[in-house]
Amino acid sequence: MAVTTADTRLEERWRDILTLHAHTMCEIDRALHPHGLGASDFEVLDILAAESPEQGDQCRVQNLAGRVHLSQSALSRLIGRLEKDGLVERSVCVEDRRGVWVALTPKGRALHAEVLPVQRAVLRRMLSGPAPSPAP
Repeated sequence: MAVTTADTRLEERWRDILTLHAHTMCEIDRALHPHGLGASDFEVLDILAAESPEQGDQCRVQNLAGRVHLSQSALSRLIGRLEKDGLVERSVCVEDRRGVWVALTPKGRALHAEVLPVQRAVLRRMLSGPAPSPAP
């Protein structure tokens, strides 16, 4: 029988957090799939809605990169898909030609408002109880 040490308990706690995160992301993906979105898509729309609450407000992609759990290249591809779907629009920053602005379109704002209750319901369900057991 292994002795439970402080490091072992710390590692178990960390693994529980990772398990909860993975299960929650999967549940969000399932819930948003009928709306044509995944968890990461929604995360970007949600941050944009919070950071730029008025139509026409913009957010620098660099600011998004610090808040989402994606690499810079994965975020760029995701924004490209959202732009192709008409949910966001990109523009070059006039002050710094290397910078890129991104903004929600009216279609993006409407979709975000439609799916926000769905995503929040999943969060409430997944985060209100004990952590799920690891999959076999």
